[in-house]
Formats: sequence, C-alpha cells, structure tokens
Amino acid sequence: MYLHEHDAKELLARYGVPVPAGCIVGMDAALPEVLPSAGPWVVKGQISAGGRGKAGIIKKVATREELDAGVRSILGRVVKGRRVERVRVEACVESSAELYISMLLDAEAGGVRVIVSLRGGMEIEAVAATEIRSEVVRLDTIAIADCVVRLAMGYAPAAAQALREAGAQLANAFVAAELRLIEINPMFLRADGSWVAGDAKVVADEGALERQPALRTLVETQAAHYVESAVKLEHGFDYVVVDPAGEIGLLTTGAGLSMMLIDELRANHLKPYNFLDVRTGGFRGDPTRLVNVLKWISAGPKVRIVLVNIFAGITDLGEFSRLLVEAMGRVPGFKLPVVARLAGNGLAAAREVFAGAGIALYTDLDEAVAEVRRRLEVA
Repeated sequence: MYLHEHDAKELLARYGVPVPAGCIVGMDAALPEVLPSAGPWVVKGQISAGGRGKAGIIKKVATREELDAGVRSILGRVVKGRRVERVRVEACVESSAELYISMLLDAEAGGVRVIVSLRGGMEIEAVAATEIRSEVVRLDTIAIADCVVRLAMGYAPAAAQALREAGAQLANAFVAAELRLIEINPMFLRADGSWVAGDAKVVADEGALERQPALRTLVETQAAHYVESAVKLEHGFDYVVVDPAGEIGLLTTGAGLSMMLIDELRANHLKPYNFLDVRTGGFRGDPTRLVNVLKWISAGPKVRIVLVNIFAGITDLGEFSRLLVEAMGRVPGFKLPVVARLAGNGLAAAREVFAGAGIALYTDLDEAVAEVRRRLEVA
C-alpha cells in the first residue's frame, strides 16, 4: 500500500522522525485560518505515485493569495491516471544540503536493502552509481541502523551524523510498522546540523494491517484514497482496477495466474479492466463475494465482457458455477456476456450449470481468449 506523502509523514512522525509542519486541504475545503507557518509554503498534490515535482503538482508559494491559487490549480488534476483530491500545505525548509536515504525489503537478496547518498532531490535517478552506497542486511532494527552508520563513514561530519540519526529512527519505524519501503528524498540537512524529511515515500504491507492499528485506522478512515486496500481489508481478497478504460472484466483466482493473464491479454492487444484474486476458498457456499466483484466490474465504463479463469484444486467447480450464476442474478441490471475457462475438480458439473445459463465454457485458455476477442469484434 503506497501511502500519500501526508499520511506517510504522519506515520513517521509517530516514530520521532522530524517532518515539516503541514496540513491537508481537500477538494471542497477552504484554506485553514491557521497555516503551518507564516510562509513561504510548499503545496504538494497527494497521489500514490512518484515524480510529482516533474508532473507540476508541487509548487512553492510566498503569499496567502499565491497559496490559494496554487492549491486550486493542483486539486482536480489527473496525473499518472490518478486524480488529485487532496494537497498538503507544508512549511518551507531552509537547508544547506539535500541527502538521500532509503530502506526496502529486497526479496531477491533476502534482506533489507539500505541506500544512502549525499545527493538527493528530483534527479536522484541521474546520480552516478559511484555516489550511491548500498548494502543488504537482515530485517532487524539494530542491524539496519548499524548499516547506515557504516555507509555514512567518510562523509562530512554533519552529513554523517544526520544520516546516523535518521538511520536509527527510520529503522525503528521500518521494523515496528512492518513496512516494505521508506524513502526520504530529499532529506534536508540544515546549517545547524539538524535534519528533516523533506519528502517521504512509504509502502506498507497490506498483509500486516490486522497487526498495525494506525495503518488499519488510516485505511478505514481514508477508504476513498486507498480503495484497493480498503477492499482487501473489508472483503478479504485483492481487487485492483488496472485500466479504467479496460474492456474485459476479469473474474480470476491466484495472484500469479491473474497477473499472467493480464500480461497475456495485453500481449494480444486486448484491454483488461481489473486484477482480481477472488480466493475461492473464502466462498463457503455464499455468493456475496462474487456479487461484489460483478458489481465492481459492471461499474467499469468501458467494460464489455467478463472473462472467468479458474484453475481449481480444492475448489469444486460445480459449486463455483452455481454461486456465479446465482450472483449474476443478484446484480441489478447485469447484462455483460460471460466467457469462462475452467479446469480442475468438478468440471462436469460446472459444464452442466453453465450450459443452462448460456455461459460459454472452455478448458483451454487460448480458446477462451479467442472467444473474447471474437465477441468484442462483433459487438
């Protein structure tokens, strides 16, 4: 779960990480009478994506009039497919240097990758590899903090001390909050040696929400800004809109198989609407999960067909087919054609149920995809 910068900073501040004073302003809200500082300020559009500065949704303003204009010019903009519905108004920070520090889970390396650099800011990707220091350590607060100490050796005293302090505090937050990524870029170093997180990118582990009350509360209270995470928290499975203009709604199970299907459809110049791991083991004879999925897919403005792809192990396809047909009847106005590819336990029973419901059933995925293409072309 990629946190908005405002929420990331609020979370890190709980662990003692210094952040600039800031407040949030929504679409229809007026500027607060009491602002984070007397000015100047930075206005930052809040979306779950990087590159906001280059996209023009981060602006520095000096007066209240400029601030109001800056806020209104950013709110409502669409950047990287995301609509800016909130901005953070933040006190400007005077600094003598911009540093960089990050910690991320590196599954391939089997640990936490720690990265530091004396050069941070918008052009971090262009910094030469020789100017970036990195090491992988085990997932442990002390190990991560000690790693930052090693990486900062040889830097100017003020920068090294600031990174050591940041390393200890961020390591604590990273482990305690069960995060997948913390990136502070830039990390402002002030002339007096103090430091502050100028920007914060935080990715939380959705699987840890049950153990992380602060993150759980964030998702519950800000569900409109964390739709996919809220769906998973409330319904117990993953559903993500991958292309708002997609034409093919996917009813699938298995994260890996579902992602592979999306790749295959795109390779065939078809446009999937959503990713889904419906987790058939959670049905327990109840079609509610399928009813919700069909409602969400039907809400896609360009969706013209539903492709079902279920590879059953312990799942009984006979039960699945009966629940799906029942769910289709429970969704008001559901008229999308359905093409299904099923394989595994209970296929014969599923074939009988689908035949009675007029649903095309295939056991070969290529044939099912070809049928989807044919229907899209003739529709």
